[in-house]
Amino acid sequence: MAAASARSSSGRGAAKGTAIPQLPWRKPQPAPIVLVSGPEEVCAERAIAGIRDYLKAEDPALEITDVRADDYVAGTLLGVTSPSLFGEPRLVRVSGVEKCSDAFLAEALAYIEAPQEGATVILRHTGASVRGKKLLDAIRGGTGGGVEVPCPAIKNDRDRESFAAGEFQQAGRRIAPKALHALTQAFSGDLTELASACQQLIQDVEGDITEQIVNRYYGGRVETNSFVVADTAIAGRYGEALLALRHALDSGADPVPLVAAFAMKLRTMARVAGRRGASRQIAQELKMADWQVDRARRDLQAGWSERTLGLAIQAIARADAEVKGASRDPVFALERMVTVVATRRPFGT
Repeated sequence: MAAASARSSSGRGAAKGTAIPQLPWRKPQPAPIVLVSGPEEVCAERAIAGIRDYLKAEDPALEITDVRADDYVAGTLLGVTSPSLFGEPRLVRVSGVEKCSDAFLAEALAYIEAPQEGATVILRHTGASVRGKKLLDAIRGGTGGGVEVPCPAIKNDRDRESFAAGEFQQAGRRIAPKALHALTQAFSGDLTELASACQQLIQDVEGDITEQIVNRYYGGRVETNSFVVADTAIAGRYGEALLALRHALDSGADPVPLVAAFAMKLRTMARVAGRRGASRQIAQELKMADWQVDRARRDLQAGWSERTLGLAIQAIARADAEVKGASRDPVFALERMVTVVATRRPFGT
């Protein structure tokens, strides 16, 4: 059985600080205890579904039970994992471990000391709180022959492109780099929608997926994202930046987050500007992620100097005050900010 295999392999492939294997969410394996950790629900759902499919392929008679750790009835865990009359394998999916009750915590700690034969228990912990930390520490310490499937947050462009590329790779399909970039920009705010868009293209389109195909399906969404407006202006594409701003506002974008997107990117660029050395070293000094330094360096290559950075930051500060009530025309304030950032010169010159 796969569960037995995973139990015997505990200790191999473990991340630093743990005694159990860390498995990729795209290729999970059953084990007596499976900890699915981290905030990214799309990846967690895929991992849990993958384990279910794996077990059902081994034995279609698989019994599946869902348990909530935050609304737990004492004795449930032992009851649903105990062998049935005909010995069918059991899969127990436990949600809400980060909000678990005292009763669940006590019984789960006892259970992982002696898991039931033929049962796979999946514990879903989002990491949203330290509740259940004692249980996580026990599992990660090797108790119960468990494995962990980490599902860290997917936040930046690089992670989203990697996620989308994995969707097509898993389906045996090819997508052009520019098409991949366009797709992730169109769904930069919602990983669930990005995953759905990938699956739609995989199902609807024959052959390789090109940028033209992505634009035909989803091109109208790209401009609605605040960071797309900021990226276009920072790159110096003035006309495109104004058009992107108009599309964002027409789609209902709030002016305050639009200005915040500009402020965050320009602030990072200003901190990185003029620094020399490896990205990792600079990131450690500035308490930033490596990818943030790399992105800021790429943005700075688009004709930025100390003077133009200062000019843009002043324009953003002014726009921030105006969209928060200092002006009766927030749209004009946004257009002026975009103009200054995209042209690198004072408004009206």
